[in-house]
Amino acid sequence: MKAAWGLTVFVIVAGAVLWAVTGQAIFAVFIVLGVLTAIGAWFTTRSAATGSTTTSHPEEKP
Repeated sequence: MKAAWGLTVFVIVAGAVLWAVTGQAIFAVFIVLGVLTAIGAWFTTRSAATGSTTTSHPEEKP
């Protein structure tokens, strides 16, 4: 998961740097996609941490 966060930060920084260097606003797309990816990763890790990974039935007894 750390690699995903690292890639997200890289895309955002690359977009900002390329936008600043070239002056072309098309690189704002990198920033937007990086932020959307970060939001998706955050929600994914948040729901995975709170969700139950095992299903048990109250009727079943070992």
